[in-house]
Amino acid sequence: MSMVEALREALAEEMRRDSSVIVMGEDVGVLGGIYRVTQGLLEEFGPERVRDTPISEEAFMGAAIGAAVTGLRPVVEIMYADFLANCMNQIVNFAAKMRYCSGGQLRVPVVVRTMVGHGRGHGGDHSQVPMTWFMNIPGLRLVAPSTPYDAKGLLKTAIRDDSPVLFFEPHLLYRVRGPVPEEEYTIPFGRADIKRRGEDVTIVAVSAMVPRAVEAHERLREEGITAEVIDPRTLNPLDIETIVESVKRTNRLITVEYSPKTGGVGAEIAALVVERAFDYLDAPIIRVAAPDVPVPVSPPLGRMTVPTVEEIVEAVEALL
Repeated sequence: MSMVEALREALAEEMRRDSSVIVMGEDVGVLGGIYRVTQGLLEEFGPERVRDTPISEEAFMGAAIGAAVTGLRPVVEIMYADFLANCMNQIVNFAAKMRYCSGGQLRVPVVVRTMVGHGRGHGGDHSQVPMTWFMNIPGLRLVAPSTPYDAKGLLKTAIRDDSPVLFFEPHLLYRVRGPVPEEEYTIPFGRADIKRRGEDVTIVAVSAMVPRAVEAHERLREEGITAEVIDPRTLNPLDIETIVESVKRTNRLITVEYSPKTGGVGAEIAALVVERAFDYLDAPIIRVAAPDVPVPVSPPLGRMTVPTVEEIVEAVEALL
């Protein structure tokens, strides 16, 4: 199934399993979400559990946090990740801190689903990939799936978690199809997935860049180069142990993301690897990322801000 279908199935299964799970956000009910992730949920679960909200992210994010603290498990859709800026106070100063500041007496089991990605001609305020905004905020779990299988398993885990979760869904992969088991399953947070095995270089790719790293792996094999491709799947908690163990074998590291390079996910991973495995590195770490510019509205220019398979291949060749 597609990632959209996998996400929808995860939501429906968790809503059937637990009556405290509700869905809320702009256009999630009657329209079924602008990308149809919540299609059909209103008809099955009714308007009490599938709530269309006003266009005020700060208001309905605050309502969701209050609902979570008092016993519900809200799944909130923020239509574009850029709009997280509109409810930053609620997420950063309330959701992320209430459990800690109450000594564990308060739980905040809220999931914030949001779409990330650019290159679609939607401009600089509808195209950001702001995962690193929140890596600096203790108390938040950050999830970034790259396959339908991972999306479903991780979303089910997120809904059952008692901490606030930001769930970043890559628009570039919404319609990509992949195998999803019929039986019940979840995927634990903090466990990276090695998508391809290799011995010459470690590539840590995030979100929509994972399939591009896998394609780069296939192209490099034709040159006799084997790249190990790792998908962290969650950025907090981050499975740095799997990454470090891989680097100790390959002795080289490349990170790939489509956030801007400065202060990015790759920078944090690179710093952790240097702290833990510096003596194993035979070459500098290379970060492949989006340029430090706002995303242009022009589709051709916008696509130029998304790292390509060719850029990943060229980075590996340069490193070797």
